Amino acid sequence: MSLQDILLVVNAGSSSLKFQLFDIEAKGLSRRFKGQVDGIGTHPRLVATDGSGAVLVDESHPAEAVPDVPAGIAVARDWLRQLPGLALKAVGHRVVHGGPAHDGPVRVTPEVLDCLSTLQHLAPLHQPHNLAPIRLLLQAEPDLPQVACFDTAFHRNHPEHADWYALPRHLHDEGIRRYGFHGLSYEFIASRLPQVAPDLATGRVIVAHLGSGASMCALRNGRSIESTMGFTALDGLPMGSRPGQLDPGVVLHLIAQKGMSADEVSDMLYRSSGLKGLSGVSNDMRDLLDSPDERAAFAVGHFVYRCALNAGMLAAALGGLDGIVFTAGVGENAHGIRAAIVERLGWLGAALDPARNAAGETRISSDQSRVGVFVIPTDEGLMIARHTAALLNLSPHPAGDRHDNPDRQSETA
Repeated sequence: MSLQDILLVVNAGSSSLKFQLFDIEAKGLSRRFKGQVDGIGTHPRLVATDGSGAVLVDESHPAEAVPDVPAGIAVARDWLRQLPGLALKAVGHRVVHGGPAHDGPVRVTPEVLDCLSTLQHLAPLHQPHNLAPIRLLLQAEPDLPQVACFDTAFHRNHPEHADWYALPRHLHDEGIRRYGFHGLSYEFIASRLPQVAPDLATGRVIVAHLGSGASMCALRNGRSIESTMGFTALDGLPMGSRPGQLDPGVVLHLIAQKGMSADEVSDMLYRSSGLKGLSGVSNDMRDLLDSPDERAAFAVGHFVYRCALNAGMLAAALGGLDGIVFTAGVGENAHGIRAAIVERLGWLGAALDPARNAAGETRISSDQSRVGVFVIPTDEGLMIARHTAALLNLSPHPAGDRHDNPDRQSETA
């Protein structure tokens, strides 16, 4: 029996491991299935579904058997090895921060891994976990090609003045600059616009990637020209547990006047701020929308206000606005959040059709709206697969692949 060449995509977080498997075919990439190991360390569970949503595996494990991400990787690897007739050709990984050295996907070597490890302090919620499966595979199967795909890469062609901080120039030379994140998501949306909204593909578009991690990106002619995130994934919009835009003087005050250590401040900014800190209820938008607590309503209102404020900034960077796209977990599913944001953007000519918005249709703007408003599910996994196949010359048409419809539970980190 001939073996089917496959490509594995991995996205490792602090308590979950998401993976997807793509068949490598002459006509492109075809998604075979997607799965995840979540609840690592508490209630570990392996689940995988095929392209139609049919469940292939759903099994729970004792917490002590899967205490950390490496153990979760082992669970997924053991299940994958049981699948017959497959030949693994490569693995593509999501890596949040590429730093100044990487402006595109790169094949991983020990030297590349060492370089990426130096950036862990800039993305402590993501980078260490992104690199864990890469490190394990390099040790176990050093000849298996692995490709790192960066959330920062899509933003690397910004106008120069957009990415400089007003700091001494030598700091920019050392890599202290605005990078932007969620680039794999924005790149996928840019690739979908010609099919979903051809008039916007070459226009001025704000894409709102709203999830537990949240940011916005200004696209002109399908290219990023500005983003709400900067040197780290703390900047811009308030997020599940991160504050978003913050006067750096607050950090100085916390250290000098409150006596907090750098580690304590870092822990607060990454894990105890944002919607969680404002509400005292939860970092999950679904919980806040369901909560009768007035603090939850305040946190939601703050999030909406900051989203609209940042959209105005991006519209200024674009010199006008032709379209808005909502994506990621909150952007794709929370119709009330979309409505509240767009209502604040009426001055830009945006107006929703309430029925379309409530139904979650692709185009949710009214027929009279001067700005097209859309909901487009993101698919970072497919973007990683495309980059990996292209870099390694695995498929003759990596960008023109076939794929199942992205589900509504998209990556939101």
